Amino acid sequence: MQMHTQNQDMLDEKKNGDVNKTLPANDEVEFDESEENDPFQKIMERVGNHGRFQLIYNLTFVLGLAAAGSMVYMNIILALDIPEHWCTVPGQELTNYTLDEWRRITLPTQKDNRGTSTHSNCEMYNANFTKVDDWQNWNKTNSNVTACQHGWSYDRTWYEDTIPSKENWVCAKDLYVTNTFVVGRVTEVIGSFVLGQMGDVYGRRLVYYISIAFCALGRSFSIITTNLYWVFLFCTGLTGLAANSLFQAPQIVGMEISREQDRSIIAIYQSIGWSIGTSLMPLLFWWLRDWYAFMWLTTIPTAIVLIFFKYVIESPRWLISKHRYGEAITQFKKIARINGRQFDMTEKELAQIYTNRVEEEVTYGMASLFSGWHLTRNTTIMGFSWCVVAVSYFTLILFSTRMGGNPFLNFLLQSVVEIPAYLVGRYMGDTYGRRFTNSTSFLMSFFATVPLILLTADVKYEKVTVFLATFIKFLNALTFFTVNLQSMEIYPTCMRQTGIALGTILANAVGVLAPYLVYLGTTVNIRAPYYILGTLFLIGGIGALFLPETLHKKLPDTMEEARHFGKHDKFFSLPKAPPKHEEPQPAEEVHLNQTKFAP
Repeated sequence: MQMHTQNQDMLDEKKNGDVNKTLPANDEVEFDESEENDPFQKIMERVGNHGRFQLIYNLTFVLGLAAAGSMVYMNIILALDIPEHWCTVPGQELTNYTLDEWRRITLPTQKDNRGTSTHSNCEMYNANFTKVDDWQNWNKTNSNVTACQHGWSYDRTWYEDTIPSKENWVCAKDLYVTNTFVVGRVTEVIGSFVLGQMGDVYGRRLVYYISIAFCALGRSFSIITTNLYWVFLFCTGLTGLAANSLFQAPQIVGMEISREQDRSIIAIYQSIGWSIGTSLMPLLFWWLRDWYAFMWLTTIPTAIVLIFFKYVIESPRWLISKHRYGEAITQFKKIARINGRQFDMTEKELAQIYTNRVEEEVTYGMASLFSGWHLTRNTTIMGFSWCVVAVSYFTLILFSTRMGGNPFLNFLLQSVVEIPAYLVGRYMGDTYGRRFTNSTSFLMSFFATVPLILLTADVKYEKVTVFLATFIKFLNALTFFTVNLQSMEIYPTCMRQTGIALGTILANAVGVLAPYLVYLGTTVNIRAPYYILGTLFLIGGIGALFLPETLHKKLPDTMEEARHFGKHDKFFSLPKAPPKHEEPQPAEEVHLNQTKFAP
């Protein structure tokens, strides 16, 4: 009898297979995070997860749209640059004074953000200089100071016109520019919240079309409404609503239909596309010298991407997570056809693979990302990392046009340096892991701000400070690349776009501070922004140490997998490459009882 019981137990164990082996002593399910055991990837191997379709899709919608989208998103920064300005004082034409001499006579002095004495931008001496006959005996100390009475003159060394110089958004209206940037950040928060969750509920493709429409139309109407400030703000906000989802939706689809080793390459595609767009912008503005033509030329390409609608697909991984197997088969066949593959799986066969898997989980929007201590910790750290990246990025970019010298070259230098940063970020991330790369780049940024704080107030170190600011921008781009990649890999399929949207919501909510940091640095104390950024870099670098490593890991599909993802990683350990396996079994042979891989 005892022999029979033992034999029966052995048969039951064999029948149940590996399922029982995944239950440790404490009854806590432990999930296999290895990519080769992902049933979706087994299907994609038959369809082609590294073929012609992926190449076309990534070049068009990840790289190309990023280049066009970065221009429509960032062109407003250059168009809103405020040239050096001063009160227009009639009477110079009646004298032989040079412009500098005339300004010394007619304008009071003020302290700039470096503490240096210079002529006032917004005040003049209250006198009728057209009636001064004896300049030798005229004493400006007897004149009262008043606000500009005859408008403003602008330095046209670099620009013929910008929006502030056209509309006189200076002095009493100098916060118009800052408030425009703030409105853009606020609407990005709203758009990320709404469209991010829409991407997980209604699909990535719908969000893609909405994003292109909002960005193109919003920026187009803002170009023609600068004389109506409140309408201009509304149109700028419309662009901000869809700015983040414009980049997120295509990249998520690209990652979900590609093999694991291509994830960092796809992130490189988007990052390089972004840098191409932001590097092209200052060159175009430098050539055109007028904001109006520049804005149109950098807005239209986003709408042109719509002509490639043939290759716009819905993520089959997302469709499967919603049990829409027939639509998933349609997308598989489209990919297989362009990849030159034969794919004859039916809807019934696909449904059978997932029939015995975990039932569809009920999610509660962004609140689901805080279910369980482990996921809450990951979400919090990722959110803070997004905040630091966003604040530092926009502060450095906005500040670049306010530095001395050529504003176009300053902006170009800040953009071009991103390309090698992304390549270094990909190498480090694929070699030493995402966690090490994220933390190291944050901490190096902190150490780079120390000499910047010490030297930036002295004009003789201007070239050194530009170099240090550019180096921090290099590190910022490297961090952005890594944080963006980590977000794609940490959150589950059913909440992937929502998770990334939460990061951008937090980033833009805190990013509202960036325009005010720039305002503080340009009008009060040039060191102030770097004090704040240095502190954020230090906290971000320490926090990133506690994130799970995502290199060589299977993308989590369910909330349960996300709650356990990286739970047993050693603190700040470097990842090891997985051992090479034989060719994986075909999709038809995926065992139906592997409940731990549900999408």
